[in-house]
Amino acid sequence: MSALYMLVIASIVVAAAFLVAFIWSVRSNQFEDQQGAAMRMLYENEIPTENK
Repeated sequence: MSALYMLVIASIVVAAAFLVAFIWSVRSNQFEDQQGAAMRMLYENEIPTENK
């Protein structure tokens, strides 16, 4: 029965770690530009570069 308690505690710790990682990624704007990468793939040659 003590193994069950250890597994429950371990799963809560892992879930809390994933929750903290998710909140950190949302606050650091990781999900802000959801379509930019897909559009850059389609129009890669048409985007003007400023370094010319």
